[in-house]
Amino acid sequence: MFLKLWRLRIFFLFVVCLFLGCKTETQENQKLNPNQYITILGIAQDAGFPHINCDNDCCNAFYDGTEPKKLVSCLGLVDLENKKKWLFDATPDMTQQIQDLKTNHLDNGKVIDGVFLTHAHIGHYTGLMYFGFEALGGDKVPIYAMPRMKTYLENNGPWSQLVSFNNIELRPLQNDSIISLNAELNVIPFLVPHRDEYSETVGYKIVGNNKTALFIPDIDKWHVWKKDIIKEVKKVDYAFLDASFFRDGEIARDMSKIPHPFTTETTTLFENEDIETKNKIYFIHFNHSNPTLKDSHPLKDSIQNLGFRFAKQGDIFAL
Repeated sequence: MFLKLWRLRIFFLFVVCLFLGCKTETQENQKLNPNQYITILGIAQDAGFPHINCDNDCCNAFYDGTEPKKLVSCLGLVDLENKKKWLFDATPDMTQQIQDLKTNHLDNGKVIDGVFLTHAHIGHYTGLMYFGFEALGGDKVPIYAMPRMKTYLENNGPWSQLVSFNNIELRPLQNDSIISLNAELNVIPFLVPHRDEYSETVGYKIVGNNKTALFIPDIDKWHVWKKDIIKEVKKVDYAFLDASFFRDGEIARDMSKIPHPFTTETTTLFENEDIETKNKIYFIHFNHSNPTLKDSHPLKDSIQNLGFRFAKQGDIFAL
């Protein structure tokens, strides 16, 4: 019954959207050669796509060659003017993501100029292992972390060895503080509610000279956050938002124990907002079971026709 009602709502809003003339691509994404920009380096949930031990149609689409691999959710921040590059989250796919930055965006002689961590769940920090003694043998790679995240890395192996061997250099963050990367770029971490077993969880606001982006790959539910997500989206130009699951009942687990905003919840929350606001939202961090992870799917098409968007690996967003 829920699915039928949802499809009716999608159809109704689709007709409205056609009448209003929704955009399908932002002008910013068409802009060539920006000096500072965000690039999408991954879109999948922590365990990536295909998912471990998944024999369902979603993962078989990869094994039969009809759907490409999706890397774990990650943003790259590139400053061509000052020849710097940063990562937002250190994923298990970090090797490939750093190479992507080096090959396709900027080779400045450094592996990376810094990594901003969101929290201590496997898809968001375990890539730090590649900076270690057994791999890169990094030399004080800057890692930006909140207080609990910093303490966790300092006091628990194998991460503590990265610190004691000076493979990484931890740089402390504070809620709502401003980190000035240079005169043109600022980064602001902000706390969000999530399953904080080992660390707090933050999203980030990335502020450029002309544009501002919001990055919230993980949050429990919008209504438990002290801030109003609608107001926050209206303040920025791009909003990369948690879309782990499409709807309730999607996987054979108690989904109340792994809370995320369902895609259907986010689109319903924003359904009365104007097209300009909806166009700012780019869904990211998809579970393998979420049908909108696929490059093409009817549900994905319907939501795009409403004005919402989906992050895609390789996309560039000028700042």
